[in-house]
Amino acid sequence: MATRDYYEVLGVARDASDADLKKAYRRLAMKYHPDRNPDDPEMEAKFKEAKAAYDVLRDGQKRAAYDQFGHAGVEGQSGPGGFGGADAFSDIFGEVFGDIFGAGRRGGRSQVFRGADLRYELELTLEQAVSGDSINIEIPSHIECARCTGSGAEPGTEPVRCTTCGGAGQVRVQQGFFSIQQTCRACQGAGKRIETPCRDCSGRGRVRKQRTLAVKIPAGVDSGDRIRLSREGEPGRNGGPPGDLYVDVEVKPHEIFTRAGQDLSCEVPISFATATLGGTVEVPTLAGHVVLKVPPETQSGNVFRLRGKGVRSVRAAGVGDLFCRVQIETPVHLTEAQKDSLRAFDESVRGGGSKHSPRARSWFDGVKDFFERMGT
Repeated sequence: MATRDYYEVLGVARDASDADLKKAYRRLAMKYHPDRNPDDPEMEAKFKEAKAAYDVLRDGQKRAAYDQFGHAGVEGQSGPGGFGGADAFSDIFGEVFGDIFGAGRRGGRSQVFRGADLRYELELTLEQAVSGDSINIEIPSHIECARCTGSGAEPGTEPVRCTTCGGAGQVRVQQGFFSIQQTCRACQGAGKRIETPCRDCSGRGRVRKQRTLAVKIPAGVDSGDRIRLSREGEPGRNGGPPGDLYVDVEVKPHEIFTRAGQDLSCEVPISFATATLGGTVEVPTLAGHVVLKVPPETQSGNVFRLRGKGVRSVRAAGVGDLFCRVQIETPVHLTEAQKDSLRAFDESVRGGGSKHSPRARSWFDGVKDFFERMGT
């Protein structure tokens, strides 16, 4: 029987990429593999045909020869030979599951592990968060053990090759037609075992130590923001890359201001006379003092907006506003003369009825209506 065109067998174009070839072969292998089709010679033949086509087209030199001379260019280099646990189908699934389980380096070397990420909670004042800062922090970390230079073995001894994985750091487990690559449990992927651990690091190859890092705080950060310091986490194992350090920001409560995004708010005490007659009062901002004009007959709880006196957020353009809520302060420790003056003033105000106290008058009217509706 004439051999079919390999591109036709896999169902791909002649300019198909390596990824396209692998995808096509995986689809056919899953469909025709004898483990899924026992005692079916036709399916077995189709699987061998697909395997032969993929063996040639996945190899750059063989593919070039095939494209130029056809089957004659690769005669003797491929064919519908036998198959088993180490065939191309197993190779593909070994790659897939090797990625899932953290496959190590090729060539039987130790498995590589990325270092763990670290988290640090950093408290800032409102001023630091708004203007930005550079702060030194102390991070507990692990560094290479000086005594054993990171090998984990007591000086004068050497780690021995793991007999379970043969030094590869990984073992293959065959499950049906799946070949799954897993980390060797005996050596935890190192490929070696330590028989005489270093007395300083107990065989870990690393010791715990505090280190100082300078953290640059961008202007405008707020509680809940996170700053990532790349590669400042725990060091990796077997030459793996270090993890990252995540700095979680928490802004401490301020004695004057409350922040909400880009806006600030504060309470401003004013005297009864200022609220009644009007006047000015100095208000603090993060950039210095400003003068707030209080109009006559201002009521306690009124809010005044000072545009552009808020903060600049790290996420948005522009500057927020400052909202000042005025609170009329009741005088304390009055003298008898002051009390007499205040009583005389109160009598004169009461004499004017609702003219001077419209809110109080309407409130008492509402209370009266309420009790009448209740029948009391």
